[in-house]
Amino acid sequence: MIYVTGDMHGDYKIFRQPVFTKNLKKNDTLLICGDFGFIWNGDHSEKATLDKLSKKPYTICFVDGTHENFDLLARYPVVDFAGSKAQRIRGNIYHLMRGEIYEIEGEKIFTMGGGESPDIDIRFENDTWSKAEIPNSEELLKGVESLENVNFEVDFIITHEPPQKIKAFLNLKDKENVRFTGLNSYFEEINSTCRFTRWYFGSIHEDKHISPSHVAVYRNLLKLETGEVVKK
Repeated sequence: MIYVTGDMHGDYKIFRQPVFTKNLKKNDTLLICGDFGFIWNGDHSEKATLDKLSKKPYTICFVDGTHENFDLLARYPVVDFAGSKAQRIRGNIYHLMRGEIYEIEGEKIFTMGGGESPDIDIRFENDTWSKAEIPNSEELLKGVESLENVNFEVDFIITHEPPQKIKAFLNLKDKENVRFTGLNSYFEEINSTCRFTRWYFGSIHEDKHISPSHVAVYRNLLKLETGEVVKK
């Protein structure tokens, strides 16, 4: 079984929740839609936490978000995984790279992490911002080429940011102007040209089924295939 959840920001308590401990079993896969956050400062405590995660009986896969230490992340080796390339963090923990398509349990899954931090000014001042959070032209081109190779048809899409129209819809209630980025526009183009069953993203920090094919996920644990919320 493949499951999906949202941003974790290095909070190990999430893995202790009954919905995780009771449902995630051996040979399952957990997909995390960005801001994994367990690779942040590289200290002894963090390494111990990754060691604990590596003992889980299921596979943990994440796309990068905006709150990651990209310098540390870049040090991990690139390996073959699920028909594509990924970075292996520990035995069962993988970073799903930008613009790749993975085949997991028979499902074709397109991934593209990254985004632009809404708190970019504060993070820049505190020296915790990295330009690597924004996908570069090579990564974006890789995504297009990967989709072209499968005739723009996949089963699922996992990203941190949503397409532009979806982001606009989610922010209708806000009085401030919505901030769109080039990545949102890129995703909007994919949204209009690619055939897929469901698109999951995590940056909004909400649990919301926007449409049958677009799902914002944060604290919920969802079944990938159906979008169903897993109960405790």
